[in-house]
Amino acid sequence: MKKRFLSALLAGVLAVSMTACGSGNGSDTQKEADGASGTNYTVGVCQLAPHPALDAATKGFEDKLTELMEADGNTVTFDTQNANGESATCSTIINGFVSSRVDLILANATSPLQAAASGTADIPILGTSISHYGTALEEPDMGESTGRNISGTSDLAPLDQQAQMLNEWFPDAQNVGLVYCSGEANSRYQIDVIKPELEAMGYTCTEYSFADSNDLSTVVTKACQESDVLYAPTDNTVADNAGIIANIAIPAKVPVIAGEENLCAGCGVATLSISYEEIGEITAQMAYDILVGGEDISTMPIEFAASTVKKYNETICSQLGLTPPEGYTAIEE
Repeated sequence: MKKRFLSALLAGVLAVSMTACGSGNGSDTQKEADGASGTNYTVGVCQLAPHPALDAATKGFEDKLTELMEADGNTVTFDTQNANGESATCSTIINGFVSSRVDLILANATSPLQAAASGTADIPILGTSISHYGTALEEPDMGESTGRNISGTSDLAPLDQQAQMLNEWFPDAQNVGLVYCSGEANSRYQIDVIKPELEAMGYTCTEYSFADSNDLSTVVTKACQESDVLYAPTDNTVADNAGIIANIAIPAKVPVIAGEENLCAGCGVATLSISYEEIGEITAQMAYDILVGGEDISTMPIEFAASTVKKYNETICSQLGLTPPEGYTAIEE
């Protein structure tokens, strides 16, 4: 009787032990179970807001990473969430990813990147649609890589070339108004870089910053009254309110040079364009190299779009009586 009781007790202890071994990280358990059949990875995607450029970056990332994983017999599951423009929501989303122990986080735009950087020092974080990582992470002296669990891609077209483009269109202009959201650190960085470039060409540059969309109309009206041409950088708040700018600048006959294509499509005459889908795809390759190739994210340099294209807004140019210089492609409407 005692022997049978002892045998039953040992069997129970063994069963509990085996159950405990399988109750750790769900994704790790799945990876071990997959074995030769391939590995399943989970990627959390936090996108700041619904926007054509950000949407394209997310799509490029998910499509390309799925393709790369499947080519190796692996699979990837995306937990894609949108913060609808709310920075506080970004933190909530990121905390959920950390709690569920995703294998990698994609932070699409600056606020998600900042939330992810605050939320985890262990899970690899890749950013995309970030103008300047050093500014976003408050590390102004940062080199080509971050030295931490963060890397990614930038959506910044070369600012010196943007200044040259403005000069190509408006060589006789005198006053350039620089319109941007003061709450976006990346916009501040862009203005600080392009302003001296334009001033070296002989332009008088005046900054017109606004805190949020509530005072944008007043600021743009003043800028149009005092400027020959406006420059708007890659700025999420500006892009979300391009219609307000167009409704003021076009009747005032003041052209806008835009930092990116979607903003230009809404209110600008010309831009130096990159493909957001392309930078999403580049980010996907980086994710693959980290998850499958075992690369050290802390040493991976920030990457940029491979090429830029000069584009113009045919409709607004027609409304303002402007003819584009040679070498420009019309933005598809």
